[in-house]
Amino acid sequence: MKSTFLLTAALATFTLQAQAQTAPTASTAPTAAPARAAADQIKTKKGPLTVQPITHGSVVFTWQGKTMYVDPYGGAAAYAGLAAPDLILITDIHGDHLDTKTLAGLSVSKALLVVPQAVADQLPAEYQARVRVLRNGQRLDTLGLTVSALPMYNLPETADSRHPKGRGNGYVLGLGGTNVYLSGDTEDIAEMRALKGIDVAFVCMNLPYTMDVQQAAQGVLAFKPSIVYPYHYRGQNGLSDVEGFRKTVNAANQKIDVRLRNWYPAAAQ
Repeated sequence: MKSTFLLTAALATFTLQAQAQTAPTASTAPTAAPARAAADQIKTKKGPLTVQPITHGSVVFTWQGKTMYVDPYGGAAAYAGLAAPDLILITDIHGDHLDTKTLAGLSVSKALLVVPQAVADQLPAEYQARVRVLRNGQRLDTLGLTVSALPMYNLPETADSRHPKGRGNGYVLGLGGTNVYLSGDTEDIAEMRALKGIDVAFVCMNLPYTMDVQQAAQGVLAFKPSIVYPYHYRGQNGLSDVEGFRKTVNAANQKIDVRLRNWYPAAAQ
């Protein structure tokens, strides 16, 4: 009996040890997929443009086998499963646009970084060899597409402005005959209102940093993009009323396709 009891105890101990060795740990357990809004596809003359919302002012485009990250922010985990960037656009020096911690966690060894001078001045040394500075009004042809830098700034223009004119860049991407506008942190400025031929626009709306919903709507109604995505809409008082933005735009112009996507999926969990 005693030997039988000892054998049973030994087998139980071995089983527990084996289970402990094979049980998933924090380092080996599967990583949950990041919460992201579903990607959209937009037709261009040279193939589909994939639009992947990430968070806040961050978006990833894929077109003709090239991947473009805009203002990568929010931690590298937010980009899990996406192709490494060939091009990175950064609009401004603030931490929700120039996020060096997120950059450090991404595979950016092949990426060209297109930035304003103020951003170039703050980028760590390891990125400098791949930086191309664009100032407002300048254009770059690269990777089969064009990148044009536009002003983005607050109104009225004051010495203590959060976003003074000339420091940051909005961008227009030319992708096979499709023009994509990224507002950056701006208000309803004359340069935005004067835009022509914009097919897809990403327009910010968050007080007190940029503009309110009504300003954004009036700006969009002035330059009439075919498609507009409200993005960068988290402010001091929470999320802006993007449904109100849609209603205001479409009450005046039903032809503008206002696409509401969840740029803050973590907040909804």
